[in-house]
Amino acid sequence: MNQQHVNGSRARRFWLRTVLVSAMALPMLIFYAIGTLGPLLISDLAVAPHGLGWLVMSAFGLAALLSLWAGPLVNALGSRRALALLFWATLAGYGLLLCLPGVAGVILALAVCGVAQALANPVTNLLVLECVEPASKPAVVGLKQSGVQLSALFSGLLLPSLAAALGWRGALATLLVPALALALWGPRVAPTATPCKALSLRIARPNSRLALLLSVQLCVGLVLSAFVTFLGVFAVRQGVSSVQTGAMVAGFGAMGMVARTLLTPLGARLREEAWLLCGLLVLASLALGVTAQATPEAHWPLWFGALGMGLTAVACNAIAMSMLLRDPAFGSPAPASGLLSAGFFLGFALGPLLFGLLEQAQGGFASAWLSLIAVLLLGAGFSLRLGWVRRRAARGCGMPARVD
Repeated sequence: MNQQHVNGSRARRFWLRTVLVSAMALPMLIFYAIGTLGPLLISDLAVAPHGLGWLVMSAFGLAALLSLWAGPLVNALGSRRALALLFWATLAGYGLLLCLPGVAGVILALAVCGVAQALANPVTNLLVLECVEPASKPAVVGLKQSGVQLSALFSGLLLPSLAAALGWRGALATLLVPALALALWGPRVAPTATPCKALSLRIARPNSRLALLLSVQLCVGLVLSAFVTFLGVFAVRQGVSSVQTGAMVAGFGAMGMVARTLLTPLGARLREEAWLLCGLLVLASLALGVTAQATPEAHWPLWFGALGMGLTAVACNAIAMSMLLRDPAFGSPAPASGLLSAGFFLGFALGPLLFGLLEQAQGGFASAWLSLIAVLLLGAGFSLRLGWVRRRAARGCGMPARVD
């Protein structure tokens, strides 16, 4: 009987982690699909390369707006109903993408996916708080945040070959089956009866610490979205095939999974995670500088940039979420997660649009890459400021710099 109980507990833990990873992966996969299949989308939808920025903005612009209320909504619905809403919205988005023609149809489908993206961090963070023992929280947060990079890995490895056989819409339609299965059975991992709070539409104002962390996330989101969206377009101009481009995105995703899984628990053991954020952003700026050196004769800078960005900037979101869950000074977890996601998604919405407009205005990628490096260094500056604020507050209270 005891062995059955242990096996049942292991199965529940495994299913919980599977659902957490899937809840982060499925809504975000559409973004990496745009980066991987960008040349096909440009051809099929008859849009200019900088038009990819508008497609990304249709998803993440709405996600950023809805994130302002996503935390209170999750608290009001409870984790089980909020998780169901996330998966059904994802299923609806992919279904519309298959059915609706033209650019307008794609934009509407991406906007529906934006609903799920807005819910992803608040509901998964609430599930971690409700279902995961304190000692395992940093590792589980890193694991579930790595789901985003799992979607990049899938996009890079499988979507190019699937799109060659089925078309890009058919390739994405293969996701309808797992999305339906998760919509039907995924919410069962959540507690059956959780206390629900009254829904308030008042937007909570971030305190000074959360505002600094939000600013870091805004910079990270802007750079990551622009990088992934236009890496394929830039690589094709250097003579790289679509299969190789997909492999680069897959490498980016694989390195991101490693970084988030390993660096999130590491950050939790440091006296101040903000210093780690600063270091990662500086290293990411170096990776971007190398990427910009790619030429038709030298493709290795593209690989260096993809792998380097995956190992550095990608980890920042997971580390930030772990900081938020462990330190009550950032605010109540679900609303604070929603605000942090709003900043991250706002960066995701603006990054490809601004990058594409700058690349078009300057007639090349050089100035656009340089602008992303500047944004990363700005984010590093916000990280330094956050670390200084937390250390000063800790000294004033006579407490350690971090709160577990």
